[in-house]
Amino acid sequence: MHSRYSLKLLLNTCEAVQGGSTSRLVRKHTPVFVENFCSRKLSTEVAQTDDEYSLEWLNKPRQKLVVLGTGWGSYSVLKHINKSKYDVIVVSPRNHFLFTPLLCSTTVGTLEFRSIIEPVRSNYFRNVQDFHLSHAVQLDAKSKTLTCQSAVQPDNLYDLKYDKLVIGVGAVSNTFGIPGVKEHAFFLKELSDARGIRDRIISNFELANQPGSDEATQDQLLHIVIVGGGPTGVEFGAELYDFLREDVARLYSTGLQQKVKVTLIEANKILGSFDKRLREYAERKIIKRKQFEILQGVVAEVTRNNVHLKDGTKIPCGLVVWSTGLSPRPFVQQLTFKKDKYGHIMTNRKLQVPDVDDEHSVYSLGDCADIEGMPLPATAQVAERKGKWLAEYLNGDTSEDFQFSNLGMLAYVGGYSGLSDFKPKLFKLTGFHAWFVWRSAYLTKLGSWKSRFQVPMDWLKTLIFGRDISRF
Repeated sequence: MHSRYSLKLLLNTCEAVQGGSTSRLVRKHTPVFVENFCSRKLSTEVAQTDDEYSLEWLNKPRQKLVVLGTGWGSYSVLKHINKSKYDVIVVSPRNHFLFTPLLCSTTVGTLEFRSIIEPVRSNYFRNVQDFHLSHAVQLDAKSKTLTCQSAVQPDNLYDLKYDKLVIGVGAVSNTFGIPGVKEHAFFLKELSDARGIRDRIISNFELANQPGSDEATQDQLLHIVIVGGGPTGVEFGAELYDFLREDVARLYSTGLQQKVKVTLIEANKILGSFDKRLREYAERKIIKRKQFEILQGVVAEVTRNNVHLKDGTKIPCGLVVWSTGLSPRPFVQQLTFKKDKYGHIMTNRKLQVPDVDDEHSVYSLGDCADIEGMPLPATAQVAERKGKWLAEYLNGDTSEDFQFSNLGMLAYVGGYSGLSDFKPKLFKLTGFHAWFVWRSAYLTKLGSWKSRFQVPMDWLKTLIFGRDISRF
């Protein structure tokens, strides 16, 4: 009995050492002989009558699982996959996971950039070379070969073999072919986008404050146009409202603060996916604000200092933030798999891409994919749930089809007011209570204890000392 208990303890230690969830503390205090035992293949078969404690699994070769991307779907796979069953390799030009629901808060300094990211290498890869800072550029599904291009040295192309592949490369902002959008507008999908917006906001305030800046120039510099009335556009406007109300008058002047104008352009209704009552509440809140307006229209062109609408309206502005939907990345566009009219890779309900000879070899999730006969919104909630389910399926913990039940939606509208749209009518909240739910929910969903510590500290610093407008 004692020897069996010791063997079980050793097996559990091995699993901890080899698995992806090992903490630094476990590694630090694991005896060297145990780590050596776990890292090499045993050449002798241990005779055990009870299969539960058999060491055969140590001899079994692991399959190579290649995961493309570090967004919500791919990162969820990486966190939940059993690394004692797979050699996991991640390929992405981004070496961190980004908590996108709080991205808007970084554009005005409510939160700091590093508070909402988690380095991918913190997931303890078996081999340091199992993370590739690269783009996937070509796929040969027949030979199970992926061609990659280094994000650090673009002329470095190389091939990567896999047994199973998870495509979770996400999507890019959709410009709808409108002239000038790529050149003159800012998107809001990556940390670099948020940094660019923050830099432009501060630069425009400084330019407007400098001697020689006439009234027309100030009006143009301090007019911010948001194109797209979805959650991202509305929440960016909410962060701007808080910044103007709490910090601009203190840091610059009341006169400059009163010159700021924010225009939200939407072709239909803002927050179209929310309950009608909540949507109308958000509209009333925004329209009540003196320097904010909602404009129903369609953009025809964006130039350096103006936004042109299809009805001929010309809007002078100093910053355009574009948030109008998604389109597939070039890598996804060139794949020959079946796609829907939006360019999403079509999968079955086990997230498998059925257009390959071995349908158990290629999977797809996140913003670049959708399930045939079960279309789902391109949200973080959907991607994360798909990633967790796929990890369980690959681990052998489930054989059921993927099922999705919407847990609800949250949005911030500024001034400590929010929206919470949950299924029970009792939880369709507005105002301060919804704001509290919004903050509490996202705080608990942050990917690490480091972020759960940093984000509240940033909120507290902003409340006490105001937003940091340093330009760097």
